Amino acid sequence: MKKIAVIGAGVNGLCVAVQLSEHFYSDTQVVLVSEDISPNTTGDGSAGLWQPYLVSLDESVLKWSEDTHRFFHDLWKNGLAHETGVCLQPMIRVVSNAKNYEIPKWSKIPFGCTSLSEDQLKLLSQEHKKNYTGGIHFVSFTCEPTKLLPYLFKRFLNAGGRFERKLVESFDDIAREEYDLIVNCSGLGAQKLANDPKVYPVRGQVTRVRAPWLFSTYVDDADDGNYIIPNSETTVLGGTHQEHDYNTQVCPADDKFIQEGCEAIEPSLKDAKVVTKWVGLRPARDDIRLEKVLFTTKDGKKVPIIHNYGHGGSGVCLSWGCGKAVLQLVQATFQEDLKSKL
Repeated sequence: MKKIAVIGAGVNGLCVAVQLSEHFYSDTQVVLVSEDISPNTTGDGSAGLWQPYLVSLDESVLKWSEDTHRFFHDLWKNGLAHETGVCLQPMIRVVSNAKNYEIPKWSKIPFGCTSLSEDQLKLLSQEHKKNYTGGIHFVSFTCEPTKLLPYLFKRFLNAGGRFERKLVESFDDIAREEYDLIVNCSGLGAQKLANDPKVYPVRGQVTRVRAPWLFSTYVDDADDGNYIIPNSETTVLGGTHQEHDYNTQVCPADDKFIQEGCEAIEPSLKDAKVVTKWVGLRPARDDIRLEKVLFTTKDGKKVPIIHNYGHGGSGVCLSWGCGKAVLQLVQATFQEDLKSKL
Protein backbone atom coordinates (compact mmCIF):
# COMPACT_ATOMS: atom_id res chain seq x y z
CA MET A 1 0.00 0.00 0.00
CA LYS A 2 1.31 3.42 -0.98
CA LYS A 3 1.42 6.24 1.55
CA ILE A 4 0.89 9.96 0.89
CA ALA A 5 1.40 12.85 3.30
CA VAL A 6 -0.58 16.06 2.82
CA ILE A 7 0.97 18.92 4.79
CA GLY A 8 -1.49 21.60 5.89
CA ALA A 9 -5.15 21.35 6.93
CA GLY A 10 -6.42 24.61 5.50
CA VAL A 11 -8.98 24.62 2.71
CA ASN A 12 -6.42 23.65 0.06
CA GLY A 13 -4.88 20.86 2.10
CA LEU A 14 -8.30 19.42 2.91
CA CYS A 15 -9.50 19.58 -0.69
CA VAL A 16 -6.37 17.69 -1.75
CA ALA A 17 -6.71 15.15 1.06
CA VAL A 18 -10.37 14.46 0.27
CA GLN A 19 -9.80 13.91 -3.43
CA LEU A 20 -6.74 11.71 -2.90
CA SER A 21 -8.39 9.57 -0.22
CA GLU A 22 -11.57 9.09 -2.24
CA HIS A 23 -9.72 8.29 -5.47
CA PHE A 24 -7.15 5.91 -3.97
CA TYR A 25 -9.58 4.53 -1.39
CA SER A 26 -8.41 0.90 -1.24
CA ASP A 27 -4.71 0.94 -2.10
CA THR A 28 -3.24 4.16 -0.67
CA GLN A 29 -3.09 5.60 2.85
CA VAL A 30 -3.49 9.39 2.87
CA VAL A 31 -2.27 11.12 6.02
CA LEU A 32 -3.14 14.77 6.69
CA VAL A 33 -0.35 16.33 8.75
CA SER A 34 -0.87 19.73 10.37
CA GLU A 35 -0.27 21.60 13.59
CA ASP A 36 -3.58 23.46 13.22
CA ILE A 37 -7.01 22.52 11.97
CA SER A 38 -10.37 24.29 11.81
CA PRO A 39 -11.36 26.53 13.53
CA ASN A 40 -7.73 27.68 13.83
CA THR A 41 -6.75 28.11 10.18
CA THR A 42 -6.42 31.33 8.18
CA GLY A 43 -9.38 30.33 6.04
CA ASP A 44 -11.71 30.13 9.04
CA GLY A 45 -11.72 33.91 9.29
CA SER A 46 -12.55 34.56 5.65
CA ALA A 47 -16.01 35.08 4.19
CA GLY A 48 -15.50 32.35 1.59
CA LEU A 49 -16.44 34.47 -1.42
CA TRP A 50 -16.06 32.85 -4.82
CA GLN A 51 -14.15 35.50 -6.74
CA PRO A 52 -10.52 35.35 -7.84
CA TYR A 53 -8.73 37.91 -5.66
CA LEU A 54 -5.08 38.89 -5.16
CA VAL A 55 -3.92 36.27 -7.63
CA SER A 56 -2.62 36.31 -11.22
CA LEU A 57 -5.26 35.31 -13.78
CA ASP A 58 -3.64 32.85 -16.17
CA GLU A 59 -5.47 29.97 -17.85
CA SER A 60 -4.69 27.54 -15.04
CA VAL A 61 -6.15 29.87 -12.42
CA LEU A 62 -9.32 30.29 -14.49
CA LYS A 63 -9.61 26.50 -14.81
CA TRP A 64 -9.13 25.96 -11.06
CA SER A 65 -11.67 28.71 -10.33
CA GLU A 66 -14.23 27.12 -12.63
CA ASP A 67 -13.71 23.64 -11.16
CA THR A 68 -14.24 25.04 -7.66
CA HIS A 69 -17.35 26.96 -8.73
CA ARG A 70 -18.75 23.72 -10.14
CA PHE A 71 -17.94 21.93 -6.86
CA PHE A 72 -19.84 24.56 -4.86
CA HIS A 73 -22.74 24.30 -7.30
CA ASP A 74 -22.84 20.51 -6.82
CA LEU A 75 -22.89 20.90 -3.03
CA TRP A 76 -25.73 23.42 -3.37
CA LYS A 77 -27.75 21.21 -5.75
CA ASN A 78 -27.32 18.09 -3.61
CA GLY A 79 -28.84 19.53 -0.45
CA LEU A 80 -25.54 20.18 1.32
CA ALA A 81 -25.74 23.97 1.36
CA HIS A 82 -26.50 24.26 5.07
CA GLU A 83 -23.86 21.75 6.17
CA THR A 84 -21.12 23.20 3.95
CA GLY A 85 -21.98 26.89 4.27
CA VAL A 86 -22.71 27.32 0.57
CA CYS A 87 -24.99 30.20 -0.38
CA LEU A 88 -25.97 31.37 -3.86
CA GLN A 89 -26.43 35.14 -3.81
CA PRO A 90 -26.36 38.26 -6.00
CA MET A 91 -23.13 40.24 -6.04
CA ILE A 92 -22.04 43.68 -7.23
CA ARG A 93 -18.39 44.47 -7.92
CA VAL A 94 -17.38 48.05 -8.72
CA VAL A 95 -14.13 49.90 -9.39
CA SER A 96 -13.23 53.57 -9.26
CA ASN A 97 -9.65 53.44 -10.47
CA ALA A 98 -10.03 52.25 -14.05
CA LYS A 99 -10.79 54.58 -16.98
CA ASN A 100 -11.40 51.77 -19.47
CA TYR A 101 -12.90 49.08 -17.31
CA GLU A 102 -12.74 45.57 -18.71
CA ILE A 103 -14.94 42.75 -17.49
CA PRO A 104 -12.75 40.22 -15.62
CA LYS A 105 -11.58 37.13 -17.47
CA TRP A 106 -13.46 34.97 -14.97
CA SER A 107 -16.83 36.64 -15.70
CA LYS A 108 -18.08 33.70 -17.80
CA ILE A 109 -17.90 31.34 -14.83
CA PRO A 110 -20.55 32.73 -12.41
CA PHE A 111 -24.19 33.05 -13.39
CA GLY A 112 -25.61 35.99 -15.36
CA CYS A 113 -22.63 38.32 -15.28
CA THR A 114 -23.46 41.69 -16.85
CA SER A 115 -21.83 45.11 -16.88
CA LEU A 116 -23.38 47.87 -14.82
CA SER A 117 -24.84 50.61 -17.00
CA GLU A 118 -23.72 54.23 -16.85
CA ASP A 119 -26.96 55.11 -15.08
CA GLN A 120 -26.42 52.38 -12.49
CA LEU A 121 -22.84 53.49 -11.88
CA LYS A 122 -23.97 57.10 -11.53
CA LEU A 123 -26.66 56.14 -9.01
CA LEU A 124 -24.27 54.02 -6.93
CA SER A 125 -21.63 56.77 -7.06
CA GLN A 126 -24.12 59.31 -5.73
CA GLU A 127 -25.32 56.99 -2.97
CA HIS A 128 -21.81 56.08 -1.79
CA LYS A 129 -20.10 59.41 -2.52
CA LYS A 130 -17.68 57.69 -4.88
CA ASN A 131 -16.77 57.96 -8.54
CA TYR A 132 -17.29 54.46 -9.89
CA THR A 133 -15.94 53.97 -13.39
CA GLY A 134 -16.99 50.39 -13.99
CA GLY A 135 -18.61 47.37 -12.47
CA ILE A 136 -20.43 44.10 -12.91
CA HIS A 137 -23.40 42.29 -11.42
CA PHE A 138 -23.50 38.50 -11.17
CA VAL A 139 -24.82 35.63 -9.08
CA SER A 140 -22.35 33.32 -7.40
CA PHE A 141 -21.43 31.49 -4.22
CA THR A 142 -20.09 32.15 -0.81
CA CYS A 143 -18.83 29.05 0.96
CA GLU A 144 -18.11 29.62 4.64
CA PRO A 145 -14.87 27.90 5.71
CA THR A 146 -16.13 27.48 9.29
CA LYS A 147 -18.66 25.02 7.85
CA LEU A 148 -16.82 23.79 4.75
CA LEU A 149 -13.63 22.74 6.56
CA PRO A 150 -15.35 20.49 9.15
CA TYR A 151 -17.39 18.95 6.31
CA LEU A 152 -14.25 18.23 4.29
CA PHE A 153 -12.44 16.84 7.33
CA LYS A 154 -15.32 14.44 8.06
CA ARG A 155 -15.46 13.41 4.41
CA PHE A 156 -11.69 12.77 4.46
CA LEU A 157 -11.92 10.53 7.53
CA ASN A 158 -14.91 8.66 6.08
CA ALA A 159 -12.79 7.84 3.02
CA GLY A 160 -10.16 6.19 5.20
CA GLY A 161 -7.90 9.19 5.70
CA ARG A 162 -5.85 9.63 8.83
CA PHE A 163 -4.98 12.87 10.65
CA GLU A 164 -1.74 13.52 12.50
CA ARG A 165 -1.43 16.72 14.53
CA LYS A 166 2.18 17.72 14.04
CA LEU A 167 4.29 20.72 13.08
CA VAL A 168 6.33 19.85 10.00
CA GLU A 169 9.61 21.74 10.21
CA SER A 170 11.39 20.12 7.27
CA PHE A 171 10.62 17.83 4.36
CA ASP A 172 13.52 15.67 5.45
CA ASP A 173 11.80 14.83 8.73
CA ILE A 174 8.55 13.72 7.14
CA ALA A 175 10.22 11.95 4.20
CA ARG A 176 11.89 9.60 6.69
CA GLU A 177 8.47 8.23 7.63
CA GLU A 178 8.30 6.04 4.52
CA TYR A 179 5.97 8.24 2.49
CA ASP A 180 5.87 7.55 -1.24
CA LEU A 181 4.80 11.12 -2.02
CA ILE A 182 4.32 14.41 -0.18
CA VAL A 183 1.87 17.21 -1.01
CA ASN A 184 2.83 20.59 0.40
CA CYS A 185 -0.18 22.81 1.17
CA SER A 186 1.54 24.78 3.93
CA GLY A 187 0.41 28.24 2.81
CA LEU A 188 2.48 31.02 4.33
CA GLY A 189 4.55 28.33 6.05
CA ALA A 190 6.08 27.52 2.66
CA GLN A 191 8.41 30.48 3.21
CA LYS A 192 10.44 28.32 5.58
CA LEU A 193 9.35 24.80 4.75
CA ALA A 194 9.96 25.12 1.00
CA ASN A 195 12.61 27.83 1.44
CA ASP A 196 10.61 30.03 -0.93
CA PRO A 197 11.34 33.78 -0.66
CA LYS A 198 8.58 34.52 -3.18
CA VAL A 199 5.92 33.80 -0.54
CA TYR A 200 4.74 36.81 1.45
CA PRO A 201 1.77 37.75 3.63
CA VAL A 202 -1.09 40.02 2.64
CA ARG A 203 -2.71 41.17 5.85
CA GLY A 204 -6.49 41.12 5.97
CA GLN A 205 -8.58 42.66 8.74
CA VAL A 206 -12.35 42.18 8.89
CA THR A 207 -15.26 42.82 11.23
CA ARG A 208 -18.16 40.42 11.65
CA VAL A 209 -21.54 41.89 12.54
CA ARG A 210 -25.09 40.66 12.89
CA ALA A 211 -27.06 42.02 9.94
CA PRO A 212 -29.64 39.36 9.01
CA TRP A 213 -31.44 41.81 6.73
CA LEU A 214 -28.60 41.71 4.17
CA PHE A 215 -28.76 39.11 1.40
CA SER A 216 -26.30 40.28 -1.27
CA THR A 217 -22.56 40.89 -1.58
CA TYR A 218 -21.02 44.24 -2.44
CA VAL A 219 -17.33 44.63 -3.33
CA ASP A 220 -15.53 47.90 -4.09
CA ASP A 221 -12.37 46.63 -5.76
CA ALA A 222 -10.42 49.89 -5.45
CA ASP A 223 -7.26 49.97 -3.33
CA ASP A 224 -9.20 51.89 -0.69
CA GLY A 225 -12.46 50.02 -1.26
CA ASN A 226 -14.64 48.10 1.17
CA TYR A 227 -16.69 44.95 0.93
CA ILE A 228 -19.84 43.55 2.54
CA ILE A 229 -20.31 39.78 2.38
CA PRO A 230 -23.26 38.12 4.16
CA ASN A 231 -22.68 34.68 5.70
CA SER A 232 -25.30 32.49 7.37
CA GLU A 233 -24.99 33.91 10.90
CA THR A 234 -22.93 37.06 10.45
CA THR A 235 -21.97 39.56 7.77
CA VAL A 236 -18.30 40.12 6.99
CA LEU A 237 -17.18 43.73 6.61
CA GLY A 238 -13.79 44.48 5.13
CA GLY A 239 -11.21 44.95 4.58
CA THR A 240 -7.52 45.40 4.06
CA HIS A 241 -4.89 43.91 1.76
CA GLN A 242 -1.58 45.08 3.19
CA GLU A 243 1.37 43.35 1.56
CA HIS A 244 4.35 42.14 3.60
CA ASP A 245 2.57 43.04 6.85
CA TYR A 246 2.88 40.40 9.57
CA ASN A 247 0.80 42.23 12.19
CA THR A 248 -1.98 39.92 13.43
CA GLN A 249 -3.43 42.41 15.91
CA VAL A 250 -6.56 44.45 15.19
CA CYS A 251 -5.54 47.93 14.06
CA PRO A 252 -7.82 50.81 15.22
CA ALA A 253 -7.21 52.78 12.02
CA ASP A 254 -8.22 49.81 9.89
CA ASP A 255 -11.21 49.23 12.14
CA LYS A 256 -12.38 52.81 11.54
CA PHE A 257 -11.81 52.48 7.78
CA ILE A 258 -13.91 49.32 7.68
CA GLN A 259 -16.74 50.67 9.82
CA GLU A 260 -17.06 54.06 8.13
CA GLY A 261 -16.56 52.71 4.62
CA CYS A 262 -19.12 49.92 4.93
CA GLU A 263 -21.67 52.19 6.63
CA ALA A 264 -21.33 54.63 3.73
CA ILE A 265 -22.25 51.80 1.37
CA GLU A 266 -24.99 50.35 3.59
CA PRO A 267 -26.21 52.88 6.23
CA SER A 268 -28.27 50.24 8.03
CA LEU A 269 -25.01 48.72 9.28
CA LYS A 270 -24.93 51.46 11.91
CA ASP A 271 -27.51 49.35 13.75
CA ALA A 272 -25.58 46.08 13.36
CA LYS A 273 -24.10 44.48 16.47
CA VAL A 274 -20.37 43.76 16.25
CA VAL A 275 -19.63 40.07 16.87
CA THR A 276 -15.88 39.90 16.37
CA LYS A 277 -12.89 41.57 14.74
CA TRP A 278 -10.28 39.38 13.09
CA VAL A 279 -6.92 39.56 11.32
CA GLY A 280 -5.44 36.92 9.03
CA LEU A 281 -2.39 36.68 6.78
CA ARG A 282 -3.14 35.56 3.23
CA PRO A 283 -0.34 33.42 1.72
CA ALA A 284 0.52 35.34 -1.44
CA ARG A 285 2.98 34.75 -4.27
CA ASP A 286 3.44 36.37 -7.67
CA ASP A 287 2.21 33.11 -9.16
CA ILE A 288 0.67 30.05 -7.53
CA ARG A 289 3.12 27.23 -7.14
CA LEU A 290 1.47 24.01 -8.23
CA GLU A 291 4.13 21.64 -9.51
CA LYS A 292 5.99 18.41 -8.80
CA VAL A 293 9.65 18.35 -7.78
CA LEU A 294 11.95 15.53 -6.67
CA PHE A 295 13.28 15.98 -3.16
CA THR A 296 16.44 14.24 -1.95
CA THR A 297 16.72 13.57 1.78
CA LYS A 298 19.95 13.81 3.75
CA ASP A 299 20.38 10.05 3.47
CA GLY A 300 19.90 10.08 -0.30
CA LYS A 301 16.27 8.97 -0.54
CA LYS A 302 14.32 10.58 -3.38
CA VAL A 303 10.70 11.52 -2.69
CA PRO A 304 8.36 13.40 -5.08
CA ILE A 305 6.83 16.54 -3.59
CA ILE A 306 3.86 18.31 -5.15
CA HIS A 307 3.70 21.94 -4.07
CA ASN A 308 0.31 23.65 -3.87
CA TYR A 309 0.53 27.08 -2.24
CA GLY A 310 0.57 30.83 -2.87
CA HIS A 311 -3.18 31.27 -3.45
CA GLY A 312 -3.31 34.81 -2.05
CA GLY A 313 -6.87 35.89 -1.34
CA SER A 314 -8.30 33.10 -3.50
CA GLY A 315 -7.72 30.09 -1.28
CA VAL A 316 -11.40 29.14 -1.10
CA CYS A 317 -12.08 30.16 -4.70
CA LEU A 318 -9.35 27.87 -6.10
CA SER A 319 -9.35 25.08 -3.52
CA TRP A 320 -11.21 22.24 -5.19
CA GLY A 321 -9.77 22.99 -8.63
CA CYS A 322 -6.21 22.98 -7.30
CA GLY A 323 -6.94 19.76 -5.44
CA LYS A 324 -8.12 18.21 -8.69
CA ALA A 325 -4.89 19.32 -10.41
CA VAL A 326 -2.84 17.79 -7.58
CA LEU A 327 -4.73 14.51 -7.94
CA GLN A 328 -3.85 14.43 -11.64
CA LEU A 329 -0.16 14.97 -10.83
CA VAL A 330 -0.25 12.18 -8.25
CA GLN A 331 -1.90 9.82 -10.74
CA ALA A 332 0.75 10.63 -13.35
CA THR A 333 3.55 10.11 -10.80
CA PHE A 334 2.26 6.70 -9.72
CA GLN A 335 1.79 5.65 -13.36
CA GLU A 336 5.40 6.63 -14.09
CA ASP A 337 6.55 4.57 -11.10
CA LEU A 338 4.57 1.58 -12.36
CA LYS A 339 6.03 1.83 -15.86
CA SER A 340 9.57 2.07 -14.50
CA LYS A 341 9.08 -1.22 -12.64
CA LEU A 342 7.80 -3.13 -15.68
